This record gives sequence, C-alpha cells and structure tokens, in this order.
Amino acid sequence: MRVNQLATNLGVTADTVRFYTREGILKPEKCPTNGYKEYGQQDRSRLRFILSARQLGFSVDDIGQILQQADKGETPCPTVRRTIERRLEDVESRVRDMALLKDRMHAAIEDWNDKPDCSPHGHMICHLIENFPIEEQQ
Repeated sequence: MRVNQLATNLGVTADTVRFYTREGILKPEKCPTNGYKEYGQQDRSRLRFILSARQLGFSVDDIGQILQQADKGETPCPTVRRTIERRLEDVESRVRDMALLKDRMHAAIEDWNDKPDCSPHGHMICHLIENFPIEEQQ
C-alpha cells in the first residue's frame, strides 16, 4: 500500500507516515518499476505500535530503541517497563511544577486585583510583575 493508503487505514496523515519513514522506524520497500514506497503489513503493524507508544508518552527515540531490540529478536519488554517508569516520573514532576505555577498565578491575580495600572517609568516596565516575589529555583 502507498503512504496515503496506510495513513487512511490508521487514521493519521500522510505526513505522519512520512515522518516515521524519515526517522527510519518505518522501512517501506521501493517499487522497482516506479520508485514509489510500498508499505506492507509489517509497516502497518509497526505504525500501529508507534501510535500506541506515542499515546503512552514514549519518545521517537524510545520507540526506535524498542523496535531495534524487537528487530534483533530480543524482548523489549524490560526496556518498555523501565522507560515508562521514567516517563511517569517526568510527568509527575511536570504536574507538580504546573500545580505550583497554577498556585503562583492565582496568588498573582489575587494580589493584582486591587493594584492600579501604571505606565512604564525609569527602569520599571510593569510594576505588577516586577514587584511579585521571586521564589528560589530548585
């Protein structure tokens, strides 16, 4: 099947198929008569796997490593487990960071409600932001 057929079959754009082909994780055959890339059932299975892995937060590099192991006949399951655990830690950290940001934003809104608007002067651009306390970075 051609790129558009594979894309339609899995509900993605042709650009998505082309991207994963450029990344080297889809490896279509070239038709000897016209030079078009022909995607087979294995490519469809790989793309289905890629799409599922992306929905679980795996990066393109992660997926490439997993597919390399599978292509060698090695089980990628231990790598998959370790990788998703790391990804989950990253997501949990970002969620904590976003919760702190949300709290700071609420505090700013509450603090700024009663403050007047001021024009820039001297070295001051916006007194609301510049007078907001800076927290130590961790």
